[in-house]
Amino acid sequence: MGTFAAPARLRAGVPHAMPCSTVLPTSTRVRVGLCALAALALSAQGAFAAEGAKTGASEVIFLVQLVALMLVGRLLGELMNRIGQPSVMGMLLGGIVLGPSVLGVVWPDLQHAMFPSAPEQKAMLDGVAQFGILLLLLLTGMETDLKLVRTAGKAALSISLTGVAVPFICGFALGQLMPEWLLPHPDQRLLTSLFLGTALSISSIKIVAAVVREMGFTRRKLGLIIVASAICEDSIGWVIIAITLGLAQAGTVDLMSAAKSVLGTAVFLIASFTFGRRIVYFLIRWTNDNFESDFPVITMILVIMGVMALTTHFIGVHTVLGAFVAGVLIGESPILSKHIDEQLRGLILAFFMPVFFGIAGLSADITVLHDVPLLLLTVGLIAIASFGKFAGAFIGGKIGGLTRREAFALACGMNARGSTEVIIATIGLSMGALTQNLFTMIVAMAVATTMAMPPMLRWALGRVPLSKAEKERLEREEFEARGFVSNLERLLLAVDQSPNGKFTARLAGLLVGTHGIAITVVPLSGRGKQDKKEPGDRVEEAVKAAAEDTKLARNSEDEPAPVDVTVRKHRASSGEIIAKEAKKGYDLLVVGIENTRNKSGGFHPDVSRIASAFEGPLAVVSANGGHLKQPQQSPLHLLVPVTGNEVSRRAADVAIAIARASECPITALYVATGGAGNGRRRRGFRARRQEQAIMKDVVEMADRHDVMARTAVHSDVAPHEAILAEAKKHGHDLIVMGVSRRPGDNLFFGDTAAAVLENSPASIVFVAS
Repeated sequence: MGTFAAPARLRAGVPHAMPCSTVLPTSTRVRVGLCALAALALSAQGAFAAEGAKTGASEVIFLVQLVALMLVGRLLGELMNRIGQPSVMGMLLGGIVLGPSVLGVVWPDLQHAMFPSAPEQKAMLDGVAQFGILLLLLLTGMETDLKLVRTAGKAALSISLTGVAVPFICGFALGQLMPEWLLPHPDQRLLTSLFLGTALSISSIKIVAAVVREMGFTRRKLGLIIVASAICEDSIGWVIIAITLGLAQAGTVDLMSAAKSVLGTAVFLIASFTFGRRIVYFLIRWTNDNFESDFPVITMILVIMGVMALTTHFIGVHTVLGAFVAGVLIGESPILSKHIDEQLRGLILAFFMPVFFGIAGLSADITVLHDVPLLLLTVGLIAIASFGKFAGAFIGGKIGGLTRREAFALACGMNARGSTEVIIATIGLSMGALTQNLFTMIVAMAVATTMAMPPMLRWALGRVPLSKAEKERLEREEFEARGFVSNLERLLLAVDQSPNGKFTARLAGLLVGTHGIAITVVPLSGRGKQDKKEPGDRVEEAVKAAAEDTKLARNSEDEPAPVDVTVRKHRASSGEIIAKEAKKGYDLLVVGIENTRNKSGGFHPDVSRIASAFEGPLAVVSANGGHLKQPQQSPLHLLVPVTGNEVSRRAADVAIAIARASECPITALYVATGGAGNGRRRRGFRARRQEQAIMKDVVEMADRHDVMARTAVHSDVAPHEAILAEAKKHGHDLIVMGVSRRPGDNLFFGDTAAAVLENSPASIVFVAS
């Protein structure tokens, strides 16, 4: 299963009657939860009595069931989380507590009142459970990063193949040796064996990734291999599950049924990852850009999931594969913003996840393990499952080139079954491929292996040393994670057809070309040279041309991806259209219009109106000299003033990205200010250390992007004078400055920026926070 990483929790407000510092003891919170549960239970019993002789399902009982499953699942999930166990296990245990295993023994009448055996009542919960399965598979796919599989390479492939094959063979063999009284249909032993083999072969990505992240191994080589292997296993496993379920739906296992399931799965996967990917991207973008109601993208995501699930059903494959693949495609969407992802994740984690796993726990009757033969079979199932997964992962790790300690830690991590097996077992039970006793055995196996895995993996990872090369790589990746350009997902470009607008479009194309950033163009009115083409088309061509001129790839292996350019035509004023577009989620606005400066040397009111409509990071371009005469072909010689603060670092990041794309060097300028006499001598050493640290940071940023960086220091001179003097002395024709917006009706970045804007013969890019 995928990583169900919850977003930051929203803290509820504290009642006014209670001091903010008051915290209820744990025992008190538990008693409050139990009292709430008891009240719900009595309500359910009263509702059941009130229904009396009525037939059919009770909406009141259904509501009590949902609230009880959410409450108990959340409480036990929180408890599991605090003792270092996955919260999903608490949700599963919540269902076991509310089911015949605990509540049914302690208070059977109450348990029967809350969860009556009427088919209509069960059907209501089953409907929620079935939709919950699809949503969980959607979330799994959204959190599946297929790039990790390529990063891990040979090791992930060998681990996933042996890690699936060995436990599958063990589970299949176990199914063939099972006594007939455990099988739902002895004449279909092969089908039950396939279910057992599948259930034993797949690890839980959620549990694995959570522990890897907790241990700080997310970016380490071994952590990447563990997560990538789990992702690869999951992808292979859900294909196997789809085929197995297709055979189960056919009611028989023969060559024709198997060929139909395999062929249907292959056709669906090929179609999904070719033109299907483009359709999904288009639908999400179109919905995001054209709907003004609340949460339209989430609705479209659910529709895409439903359509793909129905598609797999109609071609003879189970719906889980459609939901999983839909999640993968949606997760790769270039404009799926973080807040949309968190909204959908919150819905699934807060409601469907505790309800689904609670329902699965309700179906497990642990009391049957009082039967000694069944208990021994359950212990044997846990042992075989653990041995098969451990052996398969360890062998695959050694084949993939891991050391013995690394392979051992990997094997410990891959043994967690968790939610994946519960989903498989639930589907198998609903389709009649598993008996109630066999379902309970699989749930017990999932609980045992999952709860044993976190402490084992923590211990094993703690014994894996960190190599020097890996330490350097981690430092480099941590450094790059602080970057501004690398974290941009979507850029908004507002330009006209003036030379300044064309030059701005060129810079924007260079910026997005090296990182594959999606860009939306808002063509503004301006004089410029007119031709038969629409203004938006000309800007789009300019952006794509600049992006295609990018010589350096986004990494050492891949060619730059085609730039995703959208032109937004409009009839409203510039400020109105920018304000409307800003609501759709952009990380940076780039502005380039003819009227950049006013007569007094400051920003023109047109620029101020555009900037005031966008609250996020902003880049304003003012072209001069040769960039106005030849905006598309003129060379670039970059100068970036640095001060060591965050806005200065952002400007340096933008300058380096442009320099990388155009294969030109940059000059980092630091202006040192000092006092007079003894004060200057006393501060000289500290000032030089600060200067060296700032310059070192910029040079390291440039080096990591293969950009040549020169440094320059001017002292005892006004900053704007130093910038202009350096640009004139060394022929710099583009100054990239980091600035901060100042309060006021007109756009103002401070005195230094204003002086540079008024007096600079070179082009300027102001990067504002």
